[in-house]
Amino acid sequence: MPELPEVEALRAFLADHLVGHDIVRVLPMAISVLKTYDPPVDALEGRTVTAVARHGKFLDLDADGLHLVTHLARAGWLQWKDRLPDGPPRPGKGPLALRVALETGEGFDLTEAGTQKRLAVYVTDAPDRIPGIARLGPDPLVPEFDEARFAALLAGERRQIKGALRDQSLIAGIGNAYSDEILHAARMSPFKLTSSLTEEEIHGLYAALRSTLGDAVERSRGVAAGRLKAEKKSGLRVHGRAGEPCPVCGDTVREVSFSDSSLQYCPTCQTGGKLLADRRMSRLLK
Repeated sequence: MPELPEVEALRAFLADHLVGHDIVRVLPMAISVLKTYDPPVDALEGRTVTAVARHGKFLDLDADGLHLVTHLARAGWLQWKDRLPDGPPRPGKGPLALRVALETGEGFDLTEAGTQKRLAVYVTDAPDRIPGIARLGPDPLVPEFDEARFAALLAGERRQIKGALRDQSLIAGIGNAYSDEILHAARMSPFKLTSSLTEEEIHGLYAALRSTLGDAVERSRGVAAGRLKAEKKSGLRVHGRAGEPCPVCGDTVREVSFSDSSLQYCPTCQTGGKLLADRRMSRLLK
């Protein structure tokens, strides 16, 4: 799933390639991708892209005050085309969900792999009325997101820190991969309760959050859209690397699997050498 760093890189890439250009065609190829119907998607045609913004994991293309907002979900992606194919795409069961064409002949495709179709596209004059955006917590990379605000957000929470970091209504933009990376950098168990965090632990967790996300954004800066997935994977130290040696201590990276996701961690760095039970209601093994 694209998370804050990749979506921020896509935002910057699209700002460079879209702003000042006219949208001549918007072709939805999967009706399920459209989550709004008024205004219709073809109302974007003939408008000029004036800005590209990001709200958490949402991409927002502003075309003269009308917004094309996209959430790529777990298996969605944006594929830039220096030259779009001539003629409309063939309907079928392929991954293409929506195509946007510019007056230059350039454009992009929104695609989604797999059978679970969660890619979402909205057309609206007010992005903050989209439910997923309306409920977003603060962006962790804005200057106002200081340690005091982070501590205030965690105050009163009583749940595992992994889940808290992934909660979009608490903090916007962090998903499964970067929550694993943040907790590894902070040397903290994913199952540690937020209510048990000390002031020192909050300080270390905040520093890990800012550095992990900031470094990922810097690595992705200037990377073409088609290479962002590979760039993300290359920068991850524990997520998706179960069975490999931890780059910090050399211990084997372990995994906890759930019904529809998994997490990875280093026992030496994060849990004092103890293994986490690989079941939904995981606890430290005795």
